Amino acid sequence: MYIKNLQFSLWADFIEREYLDTTFRDLITRGIINGATSNPTIFKNAILTSKAYQKQIASLSNLPPKEKYEAIAIFDIQKAADVLHPLFKQKDDGYVSIEVDPFLCDDAEATVQEAKRLHALIGRDNVMIKVPATPAGYEAMEELTASSVAVNATLVFSKEQAVFCAKAFQRGLARARINVDTVISVFVSRIDRILDTLLKAKNLPCAVAGIYNASVIYETIEAMHIKGCKVLFASTGVRGDDLKPSYYIEKLLAFNSINTAPIKTIEAFIENKNHSSNLPIDRNITDKFFTDLQKNDIDFDAVLEELIKDGLQSFQLAFTEILENL
Repeated sequence: MYIKNLQFSLWADFIEREYLDTTFRDLITRGIINGATSNPTIFKNAILTSKAYQKQIASLSNLPPKEKYEAIAIFDIQKAADVLHPLFKQKDDGYVSIEVDPFLCDDAEATVQEAKRLHALIGRDNVMIKVPATPAGYEAMEELTASSVAVNATLVFSKEQAVFCAKAFQRGLARARINVDTVISVFVSRIDRILDTLLKAKNLPCAVAGIYNASVIYETIEAMHIKGCKVLFASTGVRGDDLKPSYYIEKLLAFNSINTAPIKTIEAFIENKNHSSNLPIDRNITDKFFTDLQKNDIDFDAVLEELIKDGLQSFQLAFTEILENL
C-alpha cells in the first residue's frame, strides 16, 4: 500500500516480460506499487514490439492465434502474480488482472466460461479477471463472484454502470462460499480528452469532468459498503503538456481506493510529497458543474455512452491485431 493512512494503493497499468524481471520487481521492493493491470492494448504493444516474446512465439507455431496469445499472456500473468504473491499473503492487494476476450462482452455465459477457464489455466489465487461493464458483463460478474473468482469490472464510465457492477458483486458475494475481492475500474482521462475542446469553447472548466464524475462514483460505491470491493481509478495518464504527468493521480487521491497508471505517471507522482485526500469533492461543486453542462447543451450521458462503445471497440481492435500478427 503506497499511502497507508489513506489505504491508497498504486498499481502499474503495464505488462511486458523484461519489465516484469526488472522495473516491476524494483517498484514492489521500494513499496511503490502493490498490484498490476493489463488489457488487450497493453498486451498488443508488448507482444508486437518487444523482442522478449520472439522465442516463445516461435515455439507456439503449431497453435491457432488465440491459443498462442493465451499462452503468452498467461506466462506473463503467472510471472507477475508470483512476484506479487507475498503482498497478497499480507493482504496488501497483490493482484494482477487479465481481461477476457473483448468480443464476448455481450455473452454472459461465454464470458463466465472463458473467465473460469483462464483463471484455472493461470492457477494463481491473486489473479483478477477483467470483465467489461455491459449488461452481459453484470451477469458474468455475479456468477464469477459467486464462484469465488476475483473480478475487475472494467470500462466503467457512468455511475449507473458502477452501481450495476456493485450490485452484481453484492449478489455474488451472498452466494459465494468464501469472500472474494473485487474492484470497479472507473475510467477518467478519456472523458476530459473528448470534452475539453468543447468546454473551452464554452468557457467552462477543463480537465475536471472526468474527476468530478469519478468523485460521484467513488462516493456512491463507498456508501454501499460492499465487503472487499474498492474503486479503482483507471485511464489516469495524461497526453500532451497541458497537465502535469501526475495530475490525475493527485486529484483522485481517496481513502480505500486504487489508482492504476502507466509507469511514467507513477514515477512523476512519487516525486510529489503531498499525500492528502482530495475525494470526495463537495457534491454542490460537482452538481453545479453537471448542471452547467446541461445548460450549455452538452449531453454528458451521451458522451459516456460513446466512450463505452469506443472503449469496447478499441480493445476489440487491439485483440484482433494481436491475433492477426500471431
